[in-house]
Amino acid sequence: MSAVYFDHNASSTLNEAARKAMLPWLDQPANASSRHGYGRAARAAVDFAREQVAASVGAHPTQVIFTSGGTEADNLAIQGICANLSASQIVVSAIEHPAVMKPAGAMQRRGWKLAKIGVDAQGRVDVDNLRTLLRQPAGLASVMLANNETGVLQDLPAMAEIARKHGVVMHTDAVQALGKMQLDFRALGVQAMSLSAHKIGGPQGMGALVLDKRVDLQPLLYGGGQEKGLRSGSENVAAIVGFGAACALLPLAGTVVLRNRLETGLQELGAAIFGGQVERLGNTSFFAFDGVDGETLVMALDRAGYAVASGSACSSDSSDPSPVLMAMGVRPELAQGAVRVSLGPENTVQQVEGFLQALREQLSRMRKMAALAV
Repeated sequence: MSAVYFDHNASSTLNEAARKAMLPWLDQPANASSRHGYGRAARAAVDFAREQVAASVGAHPTQVIFTSGGTEADNLAIQGICANLSASQIVVSAIEHPAVMKPAGAMQRRGWKLAKIGVDAQGRVDVDNLRTLLRQPAGLASVMLANNETGVLQDLPAMAEIARKHGVVMHTDAVQALGKMQLDFRALGVQAMSLSAHKIGGPQGMGALVLDKRVDLQPLLYGGGQEKGLRSGSENVAAIVGFGAACALLPLAGTVVLRNRLETGLQELGAAIFGGQVERLGNTSFFAFDGVDGETLVMALDRAGYAVASGSACSSDSSDPSPVLMAMGVRPELAQGAVRVSLGPENTVQQVEGFLQALREQLSRMRKMAALAV
């Protein structure tokens, strides 16, 4: 593909360090449970990668449970923690990824009450609303650290402290935050944190749940007892090694200068930038133009050589406005036009300038066509 890639929140390019680390494990038998030399070498590689992942988030290696990705990590946290508690209330923010919303909904069907914390117009979770909701008995609260669409950051330490005072386990989906900001599991105050490899230059199909060892967890998968019985299944040694290698390179290069240049150009074109007045990830811009359909614009930009998104990749089959923007109170007509640009370390000022020119041309063309159709 020759298009300029501006969709790093969906998936990043496999970096060279991760690729090189993985290659030896792709062409030899590598079952880390085996007792022979091959197996012992695989176990050592898995253990080293576990140390690398743990170090990247200020955790202890024994707290890292490898999973098939962020989605499984979220499911393992929500369903696995709740399975050891009496059904009460699950509290999640109104802007969570489907990987949190759907397992929370599954627990609701099993007798749990599901409550959603509201957000303000900038996409910040209402801490007072959380405090109010936790006046009712609850077992688990889940709030993402960085939103995958807007990039808006949340005050997790404050919310984790409220949860702690109420005896509620706090989980965070930190999939988008990893590599784009400093992470410290202990400083956040949460008891569970989900991570994903392919957002930071690691392989797809690999993630981790970082878990406070004082939290009881029931596995989703039973079998050979891998990952201390919490996630059975032969370890994907190559992917685990790639995840560790990618974590060893964190933090990723800053992109805030590029993002700011992009948004200066977007504002000159009349864009509304969602969450633009609060602290966000330095690589993410979520915007829309009045009267312009987001999906149509994304396709036009793709033809012009720029790969961008209309929102979360995991929700791309839906034609409905972004639930995140709906929770923020954005007009449905404007939300329908939302486009996300998420930058990566390899992107350049020249690419941003070229994108703004292509965007200007496509907006002009689309508006002319709309005028002729009236």
